Amino acid sequence: MLKLAGQFLRLIAICVRHPGGKADLALLGIVVALTLGSVYASVRLIEWTGAFYSAIEKIDGSAILTQIGVFAVIVGLNSARHLLAEYLRKILEIRWRQALTEKAITLWTKDNAYWHMANAAGDRIDNPDQRIAEDCRLFVRGMLSEALDLISRVVGLFSFVAVLWALASFPLSLAPLGIDIEIPHYMVWAAFLYVAISSVVTHLLGRPLKPLFAQQQHREADFRYAMARWRSNFDEVALAGGEAAEVRVFRQRFGDLAQNWRRLIRRELVLGSFTYPFNHSVLRTPLFVALPGYIAGHVAFGGLMQLSNAFSQVVTTLSWFIFSYRDLADLVATAARLDDFMENARRRAETPSAIVQSDRAKGLQLTGLSLRTPDHRHLLDIPEFSVRPGECVWLKGASGIGKSTLMKAIAGYWPHGEGEVDRAREGWMFLPQASYLPLGSLEEAVAYPARADDIGSASIKALLMEVGLAHRLDDCGNPVAEAGLSGGERQRLAFARLLAHAPRWVMLDEAASALDASAETHLLQGIRDRLPDTAFIVIAHRPPQALGDFRTIDLDQARRDVAAA
Repeated sequence: MLKLAGQFLRLIAICVRHPGGKADLALLGIVVALTLGSVYASVRLIEWTGAFYSAIEKIDGSAILTQIGVFAVIVGLNSARHLLAEYLRKILEIRWRQALTEKAITLWTKDNAYWHMANAAGDRIDNPDQRIAEDCRLFVRGMLSEALDLISRVVGLFSFVAVLWALASFPLSLAPLGIDIEIPHYMVWAAFLYVAISSVVTHLLGRPLKPLFAQQQHREADFRYAMARWRSNFDEVALAGGEAAEVRVFRQRFGDLAQNWRRLIRRELVLGSFTYPFNHSVLRTPLFVALPGYIAGHVAFGGLMQLSNAFSQVVTTLSWFIFSYRDLADLVATAARLDDFMENARRRAETPSAIVQSDRAKGLQLTGLSLRTPDHRHLLDIPEFSVRPGECVWLKGASGIGKSTLMKAIAGYWPHGEGEVDRAREGWMFLPQASYLPLGSLEEAVAYPARADDIGSASIKALLMEVGLAHRLDDCGNPVAEAGLSGGERQRLAFARLLAHAPRWVMLDEAASALDASAETHLLQGIRDRLPDTAFIVIAHRPPQALGDFRTIDLDQARRDVAAA
């Protein structure tokens, strides 16, 4: 219970501490006040019930019409109150969802936490996009809905109990059962006892719902992810003829989803076998409980109906836990997932790397660098390695030796290993074999991670022509996803991005592998002419002769030397 309270408090604190949080608290106060207006409307309806049925009992036409008018006024004002409260609550909902979403995105992207979470060996967080997009929405909506409902019920409970206490002043005599006992205000005690027993039964029947809800969210997200991943790789699947294999994955993941769904609905059936009859009898039970008072002559017919209404309000108010049990179980599961995601992101970002990163050097200096896989398997050792400004270095080595991992270590986010990476602070750019194409237009892809406006449309078009993408100029304003770029075109676009940013230090990892030798030579010569003072560290299977003079580092030989030593 303490862990659950901590999860809720941490998430709520994010909502109220963001910029504009004080205004949101004021808005929450208005919503609470409007919500509590429902209590006043319910008390007025209890009073109206007694007056209306008394008028019917007396067959007083004028009084009946008056009470119908009173009823219309109460319902009209209460409807206006409800609609305004719902409107303001939804404004607050989107503001708090925005605060939670921004915090989640910040934690996820800070200090490469997203990468560490995706590559963690062990407690890996699944479907982080779903945690951010879906769980933030579900938590805020559920929390506001249930919190406002609980507040109105707690406040309303005192009002309704006071009304019922005053109306049910007569005792219940057990003399007809041969017991010489009278229970004063018995309807009040009956309401609490009735709901207490029902709440215990509800909890016992519904306790397994929380883990089932959590598992269902997990499997729903896995199913969506499988289809989204295929959507991003249509060409590769089509070329491999892999449709049947993909369908097997879809069916397997949907099968897992459906299996958990069946367990969930069976448990809901068990819970519903109690809560459904309870929900549909709770408005009739009060009448049965009040009948002894009517039969004994303590109340008239109008009083009986008023008593029944008051008792019903007390019971339904106390039954919040029963009515909301399923939604509460879902909310608790959502809060646990979201808090776990944020705490994991925070912990990953704060976990120190065994590879020391520093920025004292004017170039690049590696000292005692040893790289390992996440499961601690040895990859590569580089005792000493340096690159001077403007120099070109070719890193050669067999596939799988750890060349791409070396680039990640130099970039500063590979934590598995030891040693020191000392590199200049500014002016670095890393081009992998398949560069990232962001959402947006072709121009935005060239400018990434800057804005296209910062570089200018004319400059971007000139760069596209320079790297051999003149035929793509008409697509500049179109989304990248619709351009249908080939592998070679994607690499040319990455080189256009390189020229747009003109970095002082560049590391290329098979960045021209999709181009033929002639196209690669022409492209690299143009880049060296444009960036004569830039240092290039090239990972490739063929030497980068087009970049001019270069120094070769044989990583295979470096591994043999370390092994021999």
